[in-house]
Amino acid sequence: MPLALLALAIGAFGIGTTEFVIMGLLPEVASDYGISIPTAGHLVTGYALGVMLGAPLMTVLGTRVPRKRMLMLLMGLFIVGNLLSALAPAFSVMLIGRVVASLAHGAFFGIGSVVAAGLVAPHKKAGAIAMMFTGLTVANVVGVPLGTLIGQTAGWRVTFAVVAALGVVGLAGVAKLVPDMPRAEGVRLRHEMAAFKNVQVLLAMAMTVLGFGGVFAAITYIAPMMTHVAGFADGSVTWLLVLFGLGMVGGNLVGGRFADRALMPMLYISLGALSVVLALFTLTAHDKIASAVTIVLIGALGFATVPPLQKRVLDHAHGAPTLASAVNIGAFNLGNALSAWLGGVVIAAGFGYTAPNWVGAVLAAAALVLAVLSAALERRGSAPGSVVAGSASSTEQRAAAVRH
Repeated sequence: MPLALLALAIGAFGIGTTEFVIMGLLPEVASDYGISIPTAGHLVTGYALGVMLGAPLMTVLGTRVPRKRMLMLLMGLFIVGNLLSALAPAFSVMLIGRVVASLAHGAFFGIGSVVAAGLVAPHKKAGAIAMMFTGLTVANVVGVPLGTLIGQTAGWRVTFAVVAALGVVGLAGVAKLVPDMPRAEGVRLRHEMAAFKNVQVLLAMAMTVLGFGGVFAAITYIAPMMTHVAGFADGSVTWLLVLFGLGMVGGNLVGGRFADRALMPMLYISLGALSVVLALFTLTAHDKIASAVTIVLIGALGFATVPPLQKRVLDHAHGAPTLASAVNIGAFNLGNALSAWLGGVVIAAGFGYTAPNWVGAVLAAAALVLAVLSAALERRGSAPGSVVAGSASSTEQRAAAVRH
């Protein structure tokens, strides 16, 4: 794997850390600004909305910019947003800083996926994408717990200053290690938009929303579930999330490895097993050891879907994949928001803290149904609206294949 993937992984590590570390620092932030924890929770919601809106917006704005330069600009935006959060004199300013940082999230992963796939031979693309996403998964094992510890001991502002410094390292890495990759000639916004006429691209994004939604239906409410149902102490939740992160790391790497060999079977297995494990979590949540094992499996199976789904979007949006790739990153956050809301609905309805697991199981099963449908349409070669996004000629495509 090229060293350039390391630079992308470092950037992903910083982005993953800043996205999730705020969840462990909400009490400190709320106390500092004199606001309630639910109000401080707007920092989480604002970031998620920023990712969903920023992914297509920043990608569209960057259609005329070479990909390496755009990645550097996005890391610069990420640095500014985190510095603004660290220095914010008022909560409203910190919220703005969170949104500014989030604007870089979707586009970085979207463009980074295209760059990562372009750095290796065609049969190694999913593995290259997985290598970049390893930075995101490792952030949940190392970055988030360490950032939370720093924030609780030295102050939450120090955490965001450290994250900004990580952004500087990522920016330097991109500048030094990522090769110049000029914007594809002849590709315009209308070509990028054409990818959304392809039913396979839309199905892959729907699988992303539902599959990842299944994961976060359970994980969003992991704290009350583990403390009230499994009987863990409050302080144990951090280490349970580390277990979840370890599962994410392993699942992401396995998903990338096997997606290059058999993409659709990898999706069938991971989504099917995820649905079963989430359903079983309603039972295993009553036992400490069983629940800990289940949390690892949810992380592993959930993130085993990330490289194949991202690669599937790239494969079917070939010719102009950048916008579709970035929007698919936004789909992950849409799945998070949807599942968190549905999980809250069933808890509020009185079904208990394990009820979101059933929501997750249904969402993952629905993603599996879409995967089967997608494969069936592909086999018949009759997918409606299927187009080749972009304007590259067959001669140019063959030349690109030769270069790989």
